[in-house]
Amino acid sequence: MNRQNYSISLLILLSLIAGMQCAWSQLQPAPGEVPARTLTLEECRHLALEQNRKIKAAKFQMEASYAVQKSVAANALPSVDGSMMGVYLGEPLAGALNGAIPKYFANGSVTVSQAIYAGGKIRYGKQAAEKGTEIHEAQLALTEAEVLLLAEKAYWQVIQGNEKITLATRFKEMVQSLQHDLKNAYDAGLIYKNDLLRVDVTLNEADLNVSRAKDGVVMARLNLAQVMGVPGSTDFILADSVSGTFDVPSAQMDTATAKRPEIILLHKVLQAEELQRKILRADLRPIIGVSASGLAAMGKGVNISDGSNSMTTYYGLANISFPLFDWGKRAGKVKEQSYKISAQQQQLLETNELIQLEIQNAYLQLNHSARKVSNSLLSLQQADENLKLANDRFKAGTIVAKDVQEAQAIWQQAYSNVIDAKIEYKINTATYKKATGERN
Repeated sequence: MNRQNYSISLLILLSLIAGMQCAWSQLQPAPGEVPARTLTLEECRHLALEQNRKIKAAKFQMEASYAVQKSVAANALPSVDGSMMGVYLGEPLAGALNGAIPKYFANGSVTVSQAIYAGGKIRYGKQAAEKGTEIHEAQLALTEAEVLLLAEKAYWQVIQGNEKITLATRFKEMVQSLQHDLKNAYDAGLIYKNDLLRVDVTLNEADLNVSRAKDGVVMARLNLAQVMGVPGSTDFILADSVSGTFDVPSAQMDTATAKRPEIILLHKVLQAEELQRKILRADLRPIIGVSASGLAAMGKGVNISDGSNSMTTYYGLANISFPLFDWGKRAGKVKEQSYKISAQQQQLLETNELIQLEIQNAYLQLNHSARKVSNSLLSLQQADENLKLANDRFKAGTIVAKDVQEAQAIWQQAYSNVIDAKIEYKINTATYKKATGERN
């Protein structure tokens, strides 16, 4: 091999190595760059349940109710209080009563108190605190159901935006192809310039639609990120598309309302209101309590029995209090609470009726969406055939470019209707599941 052939072979080898390195670098993320994460619908739902701000706030409220429950439970236990005091007396108190009152002294005491009977207020208060925890748990379930629906809506809106980008790009490519054919015809003197200008205007609009679709996806992704609790983070890819089956599920009207978080919540609230009435009735009963205190004092001559400088003693108390007459104030509160319970019962009945209407409406909307998908797919098939015939007739010279543009516009609208119908079906499916109390 001569020197020239060797040099050429070396250059070819170096070029191949450089090309392989370039291809490999394109497959690898840039230094410091994290590859985009692919998320499924279930993963987005999981992130929303873990990180959404509303759900976090509801969890903090629930933790607060646990703290209240522990605090109220402590009311049944004895309380221990202590105190200390120092006293210095001036004339004429110091040494008065023949020295029985010391000039200065200090004492400390410890008191233990225990309620024996409080008309059931302690027991009912504990039950009410437990019911408050159950209410916050039901509120958390309600918040989770609402956030999951928001997450699914945001998810499918991103998918919708991606599909609209694909549609806008395909339509732009169609117009560009038509523009190329018309430019050749114009250069050959076969058509007038206004035919070409009409397509140029359509191409400008198609280019704007691509930009508009991309902007829509950016906002949809930001919205989904906010619902998932990672605001501003859009470095993810969604795994789904709008393909699949679009059947209508069987109606669930009989048992669906019982699974709704709103109904469970209102039942818990009603039970809490009934416990509150029992607590108010307990105010009409006597209260019995006992306490014992120990006392130690130090001071000059503080012990009045023998005149020594220290003294220890104790005492016990028993207390019984009962209402005699309060002009009907306590009884009025019980009556007021009874009316509140009646109002709560009516709200429960009305909410149950409204939920039944919501389920029925969600089912009808889902049924309508399924039919809409079927009709839009048929229209797209017809629009696709119409566009194919228009292109064939244009190439044969039997129609003009304006007719092809009309066929393209019809196809674009039909395609867009298919995307909208499928996304509407997906969102209505999620809405129906929420209406029937389903989490999956």
